[in-house]
Amino acid sequence: MFYKRTEMKEFLTFETFITPTLLIFIYYIGAVVIPIVSWYFVHWIKTAYFSKTDMKGKAASLSVSLTMRQRTIVFMIFLISFLLMEMFWRMIFEFFIAYFDIHDALMKLLN
Repeated sequence: MFYKRTEMKEFLTFETFITPTLLIFIYYIGAVVIPIVSWYFVHWIKTAYFSKTDMKGKAASLSVSLTMRQRTIVFMIFLISFLLMEMFWRMIFEFFIAYFDIHDALMKLLN
């Protein structure tokens, strides 16, 4: 019983952080949701701005006229962009978690 009171006291006095656990949870949600939202955002931009102009017909004829090499290049650009976006998302959360690890190490030194 004493052990639980100590944990609750540390939690209520902000000596123990819940953020590192919460950050990991948010990371995985974002790693799945961000690409989906990005795809919908690109689709929304296409329909909102390019469907009202003559660009839609030009874009449709352009996609048909792409060679296999050009399609491969577009796919590689998409793949590299996707990987860089996911890597950047991961690095942001590694920085936040490292910040809390540094805090924990400093607290151990002070005690």
